[in-house]
Amino acid sequence: MPRIPYLPVDLAEPREIVDAVRARRGGTLLNLDRLLLYSPELAAGWNGYLGAVRTRLALSPKLRELAMCVVAVLNGAEYEFVHHAPVLLEAGGTQAQVDALRDPDRAAADTALFDETERAALAVAIAMTRTVSVDDAAFEALRARLPERELVEFVATVAAYNMVSRFLVAFQVEPE
Repeated sequence: MPRIPYLPVDLAEPREIVDAVRARRGGTLLNLDRLLLYSPELAAGWNGYLGAVRTRLALSPKLRELAMCVVAVLNGAEYEFVHHAPVLLEAGGTQAQVDALRDPDRAAADTALFDETERAALAVAIAMTRTVSVDDAAFEALRARLPERELVEFVATVAAYNMVSRFLVAFQVEPE
């Protein structure tokens, strides 16, 4: 159970914000949304920001979802992993990669399952999540493989999903 009760699935007000969240979610409210909507302004901002991160960046969807899954595992946010592992598969990841991400350090070193760009991305995501600071070698390895826009978007995605996972874990949000 979450630490505060979920708002009702059929929540209707404030209409504009609830409708916008439902639209992004394909007509439903997830458990995460049902907590965020205690603060409609927060829910509106979250919906817009995370909607952009999820759907409007130039960053490869596969790298985006790799980042989200690694952050989820490192922060103990099973909700996040359950929601993003299937999207990683849709984005071209394999089930072997999804399984490997349960051990991020091992995944970041796995030359059979992950290419150089993916391993460099995993190293940056791991560093950002564990210690915030990214050493120069890890950062430069990713910088050498991504255009600057995608590098900025990757780092912002890792940062955003650290925020998401921390909210999920603090409130003990359960997968649907």
